[in-house]
Amino acid sequence: MIKVKAPAKINLCLDILSTLENGYHSVWMVMQSVGLYDTVTVEKTASATIEIECDRKDVPTDEKNIAWLAAEKFFESTGITNPGLRIKIEKNIPSSAGLAGGSSDGAAVLVALNKIFGTNFSEHELCKIGAKVGADVPFCITGGTVLAQDIGQIMAKLPDFDGKSIVIVKPDRSVSTKEAYESFEKKQKVRHLDTSNILHLCAKGEYDRAMIYFENVFEQLIEVPERVDIKAHMRSFGCEFTLMSGSGPSVYGVFEDENNAEKCAEKCREKYSDVFVCKSEKTGCSIVE
Repeated sequence: MIKVKAPAKINLCLDILSTLENGYHSVWMVMQSVGLYDTVTVEKTASATIEIECDRKDVPTDEKNIAWLAAEKFFESTGITNPGLRIKIEKNIPSSAGLAGGSSDGAAVLVALNKIFGTNFSEHELCKIGAKVGADVPFCITGGTVLAQDIGQIMAKLPDFDGKSIVIVKPDRSVSTKEAYESFEKKQKVRHLDTSNILHLCAKGEYDRAMIYFENVFEQLIEVPERVDIKAHMRSFGCEFTLMSGSGPSVYGVFEDENNAEKCAEKCREKYSDVFVCKSEKTGCSIVE
């Protein structure tokens, strides 16, 4: 039995460059792992099937779960016959929140199976399988601070974005990633990011200067009524910048002062139930036992 910590992610910035001929979208984003985790436990059984258990009733426990697909792609890629698996997911990352909770669970399954079956794939090799599972899965395997391009599978490590406290607030609504990207197709004009300045500053680890350029193009495409309210709360407690993560609806704020972050979270909890305070993380999914 292998237990894996599966961290959430936020997007420090996100741009959609174009629609590709295969229907996917070319993206340009800086992604960051954060200390908000699901716990995924994987063990072999003798059932010759994949069984999924989850402590959240709104999470599917069949082939609709990305963890199921991750296991299938692992066996397809290795040629190993599935002897039977039981996957248990303890959810802390909200679903449909723009925080890659499902993708991180899928990445955790790949990390666990690599250990269980002794395939000894390198991180790069495991990411190649992960790309067949979902666009965010390779990042969730590697984690840290990463520039991701194309559909998310082309990644370059950046200097660590650390020493900050991060407050994450998820409004009581969900956003369909599919519908979010479809809204890009319908939008006649989108304001794109200043990617040259962002990359130049991030490559040097000068995030305090890069922050003024951080944007998320989905904020032009997706209407989240609570976003203005949440951002106002975060600014009132002195956050350095605040942004929606992924296709939303979660909004986060980055704080230099941990006490201000805690006070902001306390205020936000008066109106919102899913509020988290965490730090940035330097790694993705990791085996804990």
